[in-house]
Amino acid sequence: MLAFPEIRLGQSIELLKELHILTRDGKLNQDSRRKLKQVYHLCHFIEPLLAELDTPGSHPTLADHGAGKSYLGFILYDLFFKGQGTGQVYGVEARPELVEQARSLASRLGFARMSFLNLRVEDAIDSPELPARIDMVTALHACDTATDDAIRFALHKQARFIILVPCCQAEVAAVLRARKNESFARTPLSELWRHPIHTREFGSQVTNALRCLQLEARGYQLTVTELVGWEHSLKNELIIARFTGTARSNAAARLEEILHQLNLDELHARFSP
Repeated sequence: MLAFPEIRLGQSIELLKELHILTRDGKLNQDSRRKLKQVYHLCHFIEPLLAELDTPGSHPTLADHGAGKSYLGFILYDLFFKGQGTGQVYGVEARPELVEQARSLASRLGFARMSFLNLRVEDAIDSPELPARIDMVTALHACDTATDDAIRFALHKQARFIILVPCCQAEVAAVLRARKNESFARTPLSELWRHPIHTREFGSQVTNALRCLQLEARGYQLTVTELVGWEHSLKNELIIARFTGTARSNAAARLEEILHQLNLDELHARFSP
C-alpha cells in the first residue's frame, strides 16, 4: 500500500492515477502535489455543504454539469459519497466519448452510485434521466452560457447549494461590442469597455455580477472567492450559493438597472430572476 501524508486514508489509488495526481508508478511528484492541494482546496468548500445534506434517511444528490472527465464528481464520490454509503452523483456531459470513459472508470472502481448522462446542460433540465430534485449543482469551467444553463437547472431543481467556477463568458462581451457605438453616446461608463481587451474582461466581470444578483433575487446567499491562486489559473472565481429562501430585496431591481445602464437590455431573458 502506498503511503503519502498528502493522501487521505481510504482514497482510491487507481483513481488518483487516472486523474494524473499520482504517476503511473504510484509516485507523487511536485507537480502532482500541487494538483492534490488544489483538489483539497476545492473539497474544503464543498465537503461541509455535503455534510449538511447527509441527515438520517437522506439520499443526497449532486449533478455536475459540463463534467468533462468527471474529475470533480469522482473526487467527491471517493472522498465523501463512498464512505457515506448513500447518495448519487450525476455527471452531465455533451461529449459521448468522455461519458463512456467515465462510465468505464466508475465500473472499474466500483463506484455504483455514479451516473453519467450524455446531455447538453440545457437539455438536462427536463430530462427524465435526472430526478425532480437535486440537492447540489456544480459547474466548473462550463464554457460560455453553459454556466447560465446550469443556474437555470439548479433553480428548476430547487437545489440547496450551487457551486460555480465560470469560464469563457462571451455573450455579454459580444453584446457590449455590438452596441459599443450606441453606448458611447449614452454613457461615459462605455469607456470601461472601449478597448477590445477591456470588453472581454469587463464582460466577464459583468456576467458574474449579474449571475450573483440573479441568484440573490431567488433566495440564495452567496460567497464569492478565488478557487486557486492566480499563478495557476486566470479563470479563478468560485461562486458558492446557499438557498435560504430569503431574497435580497433590491437584487432584481439592481440587475435590471445594470442591464439598462450598460445597454444590455436584450439579455434580460438570460439573467431574469
